[in-house]
Amino acid sequence: MREHRYRITLEHLATASEGQTLHEPIRFEAGNHDDLFGIIARLRGNGQFDSDTSAQLALGLKLFSEVMLKNRQHPLFDEIQPALRAFIMKLKSQGKPAAQ
Repeated sequence: MREHRYRITLEHLATASEGQTLHEPIRFEAGNHDDLFGIIARLRGNGQFDSDTSAQLALGLKLFSEVMLKNRQHPLFDEIQPALRAFIMKLKSQGKPAAQ
């Protein structure tokens, strides 16, 4: 399958309470059949959430759904596949102008 390739970096900027240790950054590569930057831009542009929340939702959802897609036969995903498909369709329909 042809895919876009990404390097994901997660940096721990602050702890929840004093005295906790900051973690070292985590970096990994991931492939996705979609252009994640385009999806983030579209979600940011539909006005439902602030910019950071939109990016979090888009990136988290796309990373998770790509793992599920690549492992669609794994029984772990049996129950969530139909619900996730419905959620994605609902999300895609949000923010679009109403048909006239």
